[in-house]
Amino acid sequence: MSASILSVPKLCKGQTVRFMGGEGVINNYRFESDRWEYLVEMPMGPEPEMGRVGYETMIWLSEVDISSIIFSQNC
Repeated sequence: MSASILSVPKLCKGQTVRFMGGEGVINNYRFESDRWEYLVEMPMGPEPEMGRVGYETMIWLSEVDISSIIFSQNC
């Protein structure tokens, strides 16, 4: 019998973070393939001529992809 220990996420919902390509706010997170992934929502710029299609301003990033925390709050 083996026990597995689930690590605690380093970031939480509502934190503003910076990553390669921009910055955004953590909307959600999940444990996937032995690591934490965060759903980051980027601020929407002006609407393009062709309109918007779905969740183009959200991206799943792993902890290693997030370079810094801009705004921190208690988790």
